Amino acid sequence: MTFSLGIVGAGQFSGQFATLFQAHPGVGDVYVTDLLPERAERLAAAQNLAGTFPSYDAMLESPDVDAVAIFTQRWTHGPLVVQGLNAGKHVYSAVPMAITTEEIAAIIDTVRATGLTYMMGETSQYNPATVHARNQIAEGAFGRLFYAEGDYVHDMDLGFYDAYRYSGGENWKATASYPPLLYPTHAVGGVLGAWQTHAVSVSAIGVVDERGDGVFDKDVSQFGNDVSNATALFEVAGGGSFRTNEFRRVGYPSHIRESRFRFFGTEASMEQLATVALWQDKKGVRDISELLEPKPSMSPDDPSLQHIAPELRAAFTSGSAPVHDRARLPREFDTLHNGHEGSHHFLVDDFVTAVNSRTLPSVNAWVAARYTLPGIIAHESARQGGARLEIPDFGDAPES
Repeated sequence: MTFSLGIVGAGQFSGQFATLFQAHPGVGDVYVTDLLPERAERLAAAQNLAGTFPSYDAMLESPDVDAVAIFTQRWTHGPLVVQGLNAGKHVYSAVPMAITTEEIAAIIDTVRATGLTYMMGETSQYNPATVHARNQIAEGAFGRLFYAEGDYVHDMDLGFYDAYRYSGGENWKATASYPPLLYPTHAVGGVLGAWQTHAVSVSAIGVVDERGDGVFDKDVSQFGNDVSNATALFEVAGGGSFRTNEFRRVGYPSHIRESRFRFFGTEASMEQLATVALWQDKKGVRDISELLEPKPSMSPDDPSLQHIAPELRAAFTSGSAPVHDRARLPREFDTLHNGHEGSHHFLVDDFVTAVNSRTLPSVNAWVAARYTLPGIIAHESARQGGARLEIPDFGDAPES
């Protein structure tokens, strides 16, 4: 059983996923569309895709497309997802899910009404640290988990200027100021992907940018944002808390590891930094760095990555880590590139399996809401000087 897929957005990221979707035995024809037709045509030619569509609307009208995978600008996802579901298509969406509470509610309502598959492709769901912590929590190794930390630390100088110029055109500075807390899922998702709870309140602080180059300038920003670094402290259901950092001006080697996590329980704890990860209990400390270290799946000098800033290429070349269970993946993926610390193969397989088996994917709409909405409320808290705000919850996913 296979389904056809339309790629929406032919930018730097989508080409990597087009390869994986096309190789998956559960997917048939793969098409692409982009606001810049020449980009869609280049991707279709380079990867021998089934064809292009002149617009998203045209793709949705076509009976030849069963599902869509959205790789557009991060603030556009919510409406495009709803439009795709209402057109009868299953939807895979890059992060974040949406940028307002109302957009998230609309996606959940539409998934419920249509019965179609929706999945958010959060890479931290399969971050090796998250996978290991999830396994250890399931075995009770932490005792009672009461605190965790998740960071997304990616300096603008390490590739983001080039990425925003590529996607934003002449007015790229207006969108490069995207508020850090509205892109929360690489930090929040890595924590909650292991700790089976959800955030119920938050207090957040933002740091006003001082670079003075027109990025994070309120007068330039499409979002009225002048904050480049932000920290949020969340209370969780059942007792406990977790903290996340979203940093865009930081002296840290994000090309080595841009997301990192820590978990603390009554019996054991786990801490991950840029080049080391430790498991700790009351008896001592064990280095688990090798267990969590992905092996490169392709060279950063591969010709397919020549259009991507060198500082960003690690996200496209990292393969699986020893902690990953690759037995469930199709063998077609064994020789293909991976990315974001080994997550790409698993995300694609999750979506394809969910569509073909009509089961809920790992990061379904209800899970995606719990990964995304905390950041939206945290952003508002920071705008209110750190006021503690309640976080709405849409509940658990219904039984499939």
